[in-house]
Amino acid sequence: MLVTLKEVLDLCEARECAVGSFNTPNLEAVIAVIKAAEELNVPVIIQHAQVHEELMPLKVIGPIMLEQAKKAKVPVVAHIDHGETLDYIYQALDMGFTSVMYDGSTLPFAENAANTKLAAAMAKSKGASVEGEIGSMGRRETGEKTSAEPDPDKIYTDPDEAKIFVEQTGIDALACSFGTTHGVYVTEPKLDFTVVENVRRKCKIPVVMHGGSGISAEDFQKAIKAGVRKINYYTYMAMAGGKAVADQLCRKGTPIEKDGISYSLVRTDDDKPIMYHDIVSWGIEAMKENCKKAMEIFDMR
Repeated sequence: MLVTLKEVLDLCEARECAVGSFNTPNLEAVIAVIKAAEELNVPVIIQHAQVHEELMPLKVIGPIMLEQAKKAKVPVVAHIDHGETLDYIYQALDMGFTSVMYDGSTLPFAENAANTKLAAAMAKSKGASVEGEIGSMGRRETGEKTSAEPDPDKIYTDPDEAKIFVEQTGIDALACSFGTTHGVYVTEPKLDFTVVENVRRKCKIPVVMHGGSGISAEDFQKAIKAGVRKINYYTYMAMAGGKAVADQLCRKGTPIEKDGISYSLVRTDDDKPIMYHDIVSWGIEAMKENCKKAMEIFDMR
């Protein structure tokens, strides 16, 4: 069933847990995430990041996300992640998305607040929820390797500034920078959970954790205890799908030669040629299992 972000966050507040928010830039990811949520019987967020527009246009994946969310056996939020322009957010809301994030974190405070307020007004007029961001997690959802060393593009959230931002914008959730970064961590990140605690105390709204891939289960639970109620997750899910496909394709091959060129025809254990739908199935299953592990950590029942 299709629901709003606020509805799911209210549930997370009551249960003192966090909801997983997974980027789904293709049909396979949408299927994997919703299957994982249904098997665990937990709410979930499927989201599309504007940075993935070249990989998969919103006009193509958006209707698919909405249809799959409506058909799901569990509550599903259709969310825009890191919407960088108000026009993009408007397109998603007009399409039927139930939640949007305006990301003006790299802009001056006043401009970020003004744009986020406009995004919130658009969302509220459609009955949708809105997320904003103060501070910066550096790189966007690209899957690039990320060092845990201080990043000049990463600015830790100031709780006092966050309070003013929330009051001016009327958002439902705040993306808070407390040491996480998008992408693949190459060293262990150093997280400051007091930032989350102070933002929650001053702002009185749920905190969102971006850059969740690669964080230990213990640190996820510390973040949830501090007040995080939505956790964004993508890179390691996508890597799990890629690894499953690569492992299958590299298991064995039957060399063939045609027109003087040597090929390797990869076959399955029962000696049947691998079809494209086999590759899709491997990717979906691996991503689903990876998502389930993340969801089990986020849901602290």
